[in-house]
Amino acid sequence: MERLKNKVAIVTGSSSGIGKAIALRFAQEGAMVVVAARRFYKCEETVAHIEAAGGRAVAIQTDISDESQVEQLINRTVQGYQRVDILVNNAGIFGGRRIAETSTEAFDEVMRTNVRGTFFCCRAGFAQMKKQGGGTILNMSSVAGVQAWSGTGTYSASKHAILALSKSLADEGRPYGIKVSAICPGGVADELVDAKPEARAGSEKIDPFDVAETALYLACLGPQAVVHQVVVDRLGADW
Repeated sequence: MERLKNKVAIVTGSSSGIGKAIALRFAQEGAMVVVAARRFYKCEETVAHIEAAGGRAVAIQTDISDESQVEQLINRTVQGYQRVDILVNNAGIFGGRRIAETSTEAFDEVMRTNVRGTFFCCRAGFAQMKKQGGGTILNMSSVAGVQAWSGTGTYSASKHAILALSKSLADEGRPYGIKVSAICPGGVADELVDAKPEARAGSEKIDPFDVAETALYLACLGPQAVVHQVVVDRLGADW
């Protein structure tokens, strides 16, 4: 069943991990997937994986912390495919230690990618979706976006900010048929995205394809339904 047939989906950070799982899963459901990340050769690997399975995809090298590259990502997608139906803002980094031990440079690097980058993508994607009459934006937050623990202050602050951006954008997008959701995963086995299902099942971490299924569910909701926030945590996690 091709639930995303004729849809155009951009997935940032889709050269590996959760983003790659989402890109693969969306392609399986018929979407034309734009694979965007900083490492172009890794983007091409994701595209090759999709095409080998009979799907459609294109790679566009993008550093989301660079405003001009984000604008180019949206513009090139629209030039090639006329629209952006789904935008998954997954790209992000982890950084920082205990707050008293975190350098200004480390703090700024996390905020530049996770917050500024997500903001740039939301702004550019929202403008295009407003023109075309609607769309879906999925922002990747974290359980650290709803909680915080020792040693996670910088990362957690960035993921809390993504939740705030998502909630504001959801309210602003309602009159234009733009739906915005945030996904908050716990520890995900990013390194196992290319492993066999039995290897992923043997991990104590969350299967990246379980997060991909969550993204697919949100992308397939009917026009009058929206889920603003989903927490996908590890079984038995104490938070």
